[in-house]
Amino acid sequence: MPLVNISILSGKSPEYIKAVGDSINSAVIETMGFPIDDRYQIIHQVDSERLQLQGREGDRVMMHLVMRSGRSNESKQVFYKKVVENLAANPGIPPENVMITISENHDIDWSFRDGLAQFMLIQIDWRTNGLCLESKLDFEGRAFGDN
Repeated sequence: MPLVNISILSGKSPEYIKAVGDSINSAVIETMGFPIDDRYQIIHQVDSERLQLQGREGDRVMMHLVMRSGRSNESKQVFYKKVVENLAANPGIPPENVMITISENHDIDWSFRDGLAQFMLIQIDWRTNGLCLESKLDFEGRAFGDN
């Protein structure tokens, strides 16, 4: 469930845009163990003079993932490799023209709806796709261990 901001060159077809989103989402699911239905992507089309990658020309993509902390350095490395492989295969973006950054945050930093930090309200066991209805908040809405 990372939030992925993706910037590509403007003027691309709907098929190209879908291929970029699908390639990145597939790599996220395959290498980082996120649930298959957790797809949060914002795809921006940008003029070439506004998508600068150290003077590189041709198709290029820059992406920034925001996700909960906890993924290993190894899984991130595997993810980087898988993304460039996928994008090279479809829609044909050269690996040297792919830039990826990741920022990590905590359970309290996510609200998917209703003005609630859902990860603080329930504990989800992704290994079994099961919910453990254990509140992480005390009765005053503070996380356990916070002062």
